[in-house]
Amino acid sequence: MKNIRDLDIKEKKVLIRVDFNVPLDDQGNITDDTRIRGVLPTINHALDEQAKIIIISHLGRPDGQRQKKFSLAPVAKRLSRLLDKEVMLAPDCIGPEVEAMVAKMAAGDILLLENLRFHNEEKKNDPDFCQQLANLADVYINDAFAVAHRAHASVVGVVEYFQESGAGFLLQKEMDNFHRSVDNPSRPLVAIVGGAKVSSKLGALRNMIDRVDKMIIGGAMANTFLKAQGHEVGASKVENDLLETAAELIVKAQKQEVKLYLPVDCIVADRFDPTAETKRTTVQEVPKNWMILDIGPATTMLFGEALEDARTIIWNGPMGAFEMDAFSRGTMAMVQKLATSHALTIVGGGDTDVAVHRAGESSNISYISTGGGAFLMLMEGKVLPGVAALEGKMEN
Repeated sequence: MKNIRDLDIKEKKVLIRVDFNVPLDDQGNITDDTRIRGVLPTINHALDEQAKIIIISHLGRPDGQRQKKFSLAPVAKRLSRLLDKEVMLAPDCIGPEVEAMVAKMAAGDILLLENLRFHNEEKKNDPDFCQQLANLADVYINDAFAVAHRAHASVVGVVEYFQESGAGFLLQKEMDNFHRSVDNPSRPLVAIVGGAKVSSKLGALRNMIDRVDKMIIGGAMANTFLKAQGHEVGASKVENDLLETAAELIVKAQKQEVKLYLPVDCIVADRFDPTAETKRTTVQEVPKNWMILDIGPATTMLFGEALEDARTIIWNGPMGAFEMDAFSRGTMAMVQKLATSHALTIVGGGDTDVAVHRAGESSNISYISTGGGAFLMLMEGKVLPGVAALEGKMEN
């Protein structure tokens, strides 16, 4: 896969797909500009080459409808400030007006096109929509790892209409870090998998068991494994249709001599509420109508000890309902453990990313991925459609 540095973009029109799907408050102000800052190296390189820079992105889920609250106007304003340079905002992403604005661009100009998802054709990977986007530029760059798992027009289909295409620095960095941690890791390699559902991470669990030396399972998904082992988990969230699958994964880990770690104690509550009554209990003694909402101190210690000799750690998914203070201890303790580890630490997934930033430890993690779904697809051992398109491997 070529990246932007491998391509001749000097004074050319360059279409750059980014992920500016940033969080906004009720007044439309950006509350976290991490995703914008993440692509600045790619944009600055294009500026150094005096390219005419055309940036495309989606924001939110407008479902093909033009909605002011999903306009990229706040992004254009923030990007202008970060670059200390005017960023023009087009009224749409295709059409005569946009084409006229592109035609007037001078070397070094930056034009941000309006939300791609104002058009249903984006998600449908519509060929005509792809062609209209491609007609705007000479070179295509994908720097949107967070949507590289989606076979949308601006991610996959548009590539067919360019002679020259490649990855931006952020996409390249994401792929390099993942391959470094999974395909050619320093061992022991430990995977920490948390979150709510086994079903959403089943492919990742199956694939990673073939690759890791140790696997730690926490979060609500651990309840399904605990029940599969015969523990009563009260009113905890459980995927009963996956109990057999969980049991099979436990056996598979044993056969492959992968050390599998599950909670031994937990924080339970009488209801899912920040003001609920809570207490610590072993996994064998969960009260009948109570629910497990975090790992307990003994589990935190066990998981921490499992990470002591790790050389590479991949983490996807929190250890509990960390958005509520009463159930945040387990997740925050894991953040601290990774932050003080000498291992290569790779964190992927929106909630895990939020936890790391909330703990103020982002600078002490080797790499924090910008894409939850794309990161999970890589953990499943699959090829990202956006990357496959750049490598010319898309199936017809």
